[in-house]
Amino acid sequence: MTPDQRDEITASVAAHQELGSRYDAAVAEGLVERIGEEIDKRVDARLRTMNQQAPATPTAAPPATPARSANSGLALGVVSLIFGTGATSVVLSNAANNAIAQTLMVLLIWAAIAVINVANARRR
Repeated sequence: MTPDQRDEITASVAAHQELGSRYDAAVAEGLVERIGEEIDKRVDARLRTMNQQAPATPTAAPPATPARSANSGLALGVVSLIFGTGATSVVLSNAANNAIAQTLMVLLIWAAIAVINVANARRR
């Protein structure tokens, strides 16, 4: 996780604390959107790398779907765990006394990660 990503998560948590529980959905939606964008970037980069490594054969028909290595699911799982652990650490390290909000944010983070991983697994 880059420092910019940590700063964004920290800013989301700070906004959540300042705005209060009335804006839980909006703050959570923004966080989920950032998580999705980061995963999209990583998947796009992996696909570009895979396409550059594939041998160019002019007679071969293009595949109907992008080629996936056997380890792509494992890579997404590892990245998800790293990102989820980091995001959870940021949420829980905040000194706020609002345990309910922290619990909801942690559950939201892990639910988003689970949805993304399940969707990825079903696409195969």
